[in-house]
Amino acid sequence: MRKHVDGAAIAIMVTLCLIWGFQQVAIKSVAGDITPMMQVGVRSGGAAVLVWLFNRLIARERWLPGLALRSGLVVGVLFALEFLFVAEALRWTNASHVAVLLYTAPMFAAIGLHLKLPDERLARLQWVGIGLAFAGIAVAFLGPALVGGGRVAGANWLLGDFMALCGGVAWGMTTVVVRTTRLSEAPATQTLFYQLACAFLLLMPFAFATGQTRFHGAPLALVSLVFQTTVVAFVSYLVWFWLLRRYFAARLGVLSFMTPLFGVAMGVMLLREQVDAAFLAGSALVLVGLLIVNGQAWLRQLFVRGARAEGGAGV
Repeated sequence: MRKHVDGAAIAIMVTLCLIWGFQQVAIKSVAGDITPMMQVGVRSGGAAVLVWLFNRLIARERWLPGLALRSGLVVGVLFALEFLFVAEALRWTNASHVAVLLYTAPMFAAIGLHLKLPDERLARLQWVGIGLAFAGIAVAFLGPALVGGGRVAGANWLLGDFMALCGGVAWGMTTVVVRTTRLSEAPATQTLFYQLACAFLLLMPFAFATGQTRFHGAPLALVSLVFQTTVVAFVSYLVWFWLLRRYFAARLGVLSFMTPLFGVAMGVMLLREQVDAAFLAGSALVLVGLLIVNGQAWLRQLFVRGARAEGGAGV
């Protein structure tokens, strides 16, 4: 039975958000030694092996039959597309931009689930949140071009930002597929294995086909790759699935929006990236909109409690 978020869950979520916010910075910081495409491909293959071994030797969860070539393949291709777009985005734009635009995924997932599941229909307040998020995306894209400001690394930064947004769409559609197919009944290790294995099988050939195969084994690059494989793609994803089984997803979803904040902060501090005022304003609109979409039930409870408290104080 799922329970409300407690102190332990908050501490774990802060740690996960720090890890997820750092992953784009980790990829971009060693891109001169290992191309981003090679990084996401290699880490996916290594993490897939770790997930398989973990389930085989420790978790021993019984995987559902008949999913690999159906919904498993679909969710795997979408996961591969997400990180293909992330890797391409990091070639052209700042890691801080990718951290924000990738986390538009809950908005696209909410729209997809609204169309597919009657129980996931969006309330009016949530549509307001989606409107704010779309407005924020428009400001983030058009603002720097119209009013100028901080210079984004690379001449094709707008293409990079668009790629990051496409990654958010792919991630959102992955959520829709998981929720609307038999994968919703499958163990977390099975779903994660399909995603990672497909990403490896699709991204590695893409890296070779496009000439993105640079792999210089500098110590920092290897440390970053090990971190991404073991901590990000293996441990953090499994812990996230574990949290989803024990706590209400909406509350966890609200907490996950710490990730882009950490991502922007670490991009500025560690990579010396410049973030202009227009992008910050757009990002703020996006995050507020997504908080409304994911946390509307929680926000309503807060308002109700506040109203009751005021009423009680006047008695």
